[in-house]
Amino acid sequence: MVKRALITGVTGQDGSYLAEFLLSMGYEVHGVIRRASTFNTHRLEHVYADPHDPGARLFLHYGDLSSGDQITNLMYSVAPDEVYHLGAQSHVKVSFDVPEYTANVTGTGSVRLLEAIRASGITPRFYQASSSEMFGSSPAPQNEQTPFCPRSPYAIAKLCAYWMTRNYRDAYGLFASNGILFNHESPRRGETFVTRKVTRAIARILAGKETTLYLGNLDSRR
Repeated sequence: MVKRALITGVTGQDGSYLAEFLLSMGYEVHGVIRRASTFNTHRLEHVYADPHDPGARLFLHYGDLSSGDQITNLMYSVAPDEVYHLGAQSHVKVSFDVPEYTANVTGTGSVRLLEAIRASGITPRFYQASSSEMFGSSPAPQNEQTPFCPRSPYAIAKLCAYWMTRNYRDAYGLFASNGILFNHESPRRGETFVTRKVTRAIARILAGKETTLYLGNLDSRR
């Protein structure tokens, strides 16, 4: 029987690589995307086929992590064997600008997914993408026993999602796990992140298209 996976954040760096990998493993993959006036699926174009194609195995669904009803309906309609929750407002600096939105999507969005799984009676394996930002100012090296000390609204929202995942596992017996991800880079990294800002600017400067690289806080440390 073909396994079915549901991925939030499927259009992002990690989500697109994961969709690609699961398709190569024979999965049927369902991705959640936000409705927007422009297409933001360029990372998936090489694996996407029209859903009317009999051979299509990647299906995209409009959804919003801020809407419990949409998430619950998706859980019922897709009935996944595995859920990979990668979707979030994941930019640390932006989280200071929109802390309420970050908490709603990054923190409470995870609760909506977990509650949809519990309420539906479907029993998928659930993976929550946690973040090393939860460690914050705790000294390195860090591991699973390192105390959390979040220093941004994003990190606090991720910590909420982390503990909710553990709570739903303990309280309801769900197969729910956290993976604490440290910074990882690729050609698909978002262009607003500092690594891509630097490499893109270097390329444009060498090509004679610009002369200056503008950065934000130069005192940030990791």
